[in-house]
Amino acid sequence: MTEPNAEQTSELAQMTALANEYEAKLSAAASLVARVRHEINNPLAALLGQAQLLLRDQELNDKQRRRAETIESQAKRIEEIVGELRGIQTPARTLNRQKD
Repeated sequence: MTEPNAEQTSELAQMTALANEYEAKLSAAASLVARVRHEINNPLAALLGQAQLLLRDQELNDKQRRRAETIESQAKRIEEIVGELRGIQTPARTLNRQKD
């Protein structure tokens, strides 16, 4: 097996530096996604809980019940969308280490 020449070594160093840079950016993006999920989930849980409490009220008229059901269903929809972001918040390096 031949040893790499200076050009190959330089190219490898550049590629390694580029990979490290992208990994750092991906990690930063993953951290941002985690913070965004947290910031959305907290008020969303309160909103969903309040809608569910309203729906327990036997004194709601039909119009009020429909509105509370709409709030509940849309909050659950947001909850699902935010849940899909869970996969994005795992950095690539962590995924690569899990495969090893």
